[in-house]
This record gives sequence, structure tokens and C-alpha cells, in this order.
Amino acid sequence: MSDEIPAWIAKDSLDIGLFTNQLEPMLRFWQDEVGLPFDHMLPVGGGVRQHRHDFNGAVLKLNHARDPLAPASYGGFQRLIIAQEGRTQTRDLEDPDCNRVQLVSRGEAGIEHWAIEVAARDAESFLGHYHHSLGLPRVQGQLAVRCGRSLIIGLVRPDIADDTDSDDLRRTGFRYTTIQVDKVDSVHAGAVERGAQEAAAPQTLGKTARISFLKDAHGNWMELSQRASITGSLDPG
Repeated sequence: MSDEIPAWIAKDSLDIGLFTNQLEPMLRFWQDEVGLPFDHMLPVGGGVRQHRHDFNGAVLKLNHARDPLAPASYGGFQRLIIAQEGRTQTRDLEDPDCNRVQLVSRGEAGIEHWAIEVAARDAESFLGHYHHSLGLPRVQGQLAVRCGRSLIIGLVRPDIADDTDSDDLRRTGFRYTTIQVDKVDSVHAGAVERGAQEAAAPQTLGKTARISFLKDAHGNWMELSQRASITGSLDPG
């Protein structure tokens, strides 16, 4: 498969979703320490408000939950690596919830935008979902796939890969990625047919978006989103 953006992807970057009970400290970290500009707040229901931050066209979705969240998983998403123009030194950080973040110079290790690392028991289980089921192109020479400018990197960690507490999306920490697609229903159905696990069937959220959720072999969540402001239509056909 080529390194080009698949035709079904509607935005050339991956969005990242995390949950927290610590709104103010988390806002200070992501805005002041990392430097992500706040865009707007979106109520998403169930006592959760999503504080959306921009990173070169992608969105960090900081979901603040009213009710107490269970602790983060050992497995699952391990670290967010953010490439910054003009940075000369790598900086390793942890946010108030102990989510690991690394700031690197643009182009380091082939990262031009941002990359999320995810634990996998082996290369086959990682590629089975992200490459074969979803159809994201592989990155040459790495255990990684590309979603436009963003990367998903597989870390072979059989000791923790399945410890993801996958039944509950709302836990502290990095919990899901989002790909903006042209038609959720067809992309979702195709991925499931090729072996992806369905976590939530396609549904329409008012006039904002039509979304669904998939899981990889280790229970990590991925949202497929057909957002009206990007695609112009929520038509499932």
C-alpha cells in the first residue's frame, strides 16, 4: 500500500481523546507547557465537557468528566509525541494525570506532526487492525501506520498490551483516537468485515457529526467521525 492518504479520510491528521477529572491543572499543562491553543468547549453528554485544543489542524480532545473516573490502564496508548517547529531539544513531560508526552523537533524519527504510541503483543496484532482492517498505510522501516500527517506507532509490549480495561471508554488517560472520514457507515462496515471489533455502531449526534467506534486487538478505542463542518453532510449513504 502506498504512503498516500486513503481516499476515505476526510482530514489529513489524527485527533487524540483523553479523559480527566482535573480540569484546571490539565488546561494549564496543555495550554502553557505544551502550547496548544484552546479552541472551544463542546458538551458531549453524560456529565462530560470536551475542551478542544488545536494542533496544526488536529484536535486534542480534553474530556472533563463530572463523575469520578477509574484510573488509567497500564496498556493501551503509551505516549503522545508532538513535533514542534523550531524546537532544538527533546523534552519529556507528564501531565497532571501522568500521561506521558514528548516534545521533539519536527522531522525527528520521521514525525512531522504528532504520533501516538500504542502497546501491542506483537507486530501482527498491531498491523492486523491498523493496516489490514482499517487500511492505513504502513510507514517504511517502522512498526507504524500513517493517518495523513499523523502516525500511530506500535510498541511490542506483550507484558501490558492487553491490560487496557477496554469495556469502559471513560477512564483517566489517553483513551481514543479519531479519524475524520467521508462516510462513517461504509468505512465502519468495511473495517468490521476485515476483522476490526465493533465498539459502537454508527449514530448521528444532532447536526454536528455521525460517529462510530472500533477497537483494535487489545481493546483500544478508535472513533470514526463524519463531521458536518468537514464533510458538509451527515448522510449515511
